[in-house]
Amino acid sequence: MASALAQGLRPGPVWSQATEPRPAAAAFRGLSLSFGGQRYWHRFSDGGQHEFTPGVQTNLTTWRDMVTLNVHENVRNDDQLAGLANGVLANYRRAGRVIRTASRPRTDARPAEHLIVALLPAPGLVEAALARVVLVDGVGVVVVRSHRAYGAKAADSAGDWLAANGPALETSLMAWSVKPAPAQLRQLQR
Repeated sequence: MASALAQGLRPGPVWSQATEPRPAAAAFRGLSLSFGGQRYWHRFSDGGQHEFTPGVQTNLTTWRDMVTLNVHENVRNDDQLAGLANGVLANYRRAGRVIRTASRPRTDARPAEHLIVALLPAPGLVEAALARVVLVDGVGVVVVRSHRAYGAKAADSAGDWLAANGPALETSLMAWSVKPAPAQLRQLQR
């Protein structure tokens, strides 16, 4: 859900992973990334959206933790990146509650970056999402670190998880060297 909203899809009927399994990625099953000291394995790619979950969380209908890389090939500069960040922010606001935003201005050493933290409810679940909007190798990428809670107490559980883990995850997310890079992710689409 958070990854679809970050990809640019509008809320409304968004493809809900809670009820519809996505097809398994046929190629590159061995591709993984490391984030926050944990290994995440490639599970799905389509239209610039690439999803990774921990090794034991193979079912895309019941995952709890995910890293999604949304590649926006048409985003190439700081102004376009700001537009992308504003679009993600608007989607998150329509779909749930934005907890916090932050931006790092461009410097001579690095491009601008944006952070959006939100809680996104859907039937039977609540997703805590931390999204970083950044240029990687000259291409716009939205990196989403998500955690889902399910059931009647999902809102409490997701909120508690975000309170306990959010500050450290923000730091990790904003410091993370995005790998795999967009060029490698393009190979997943073939």
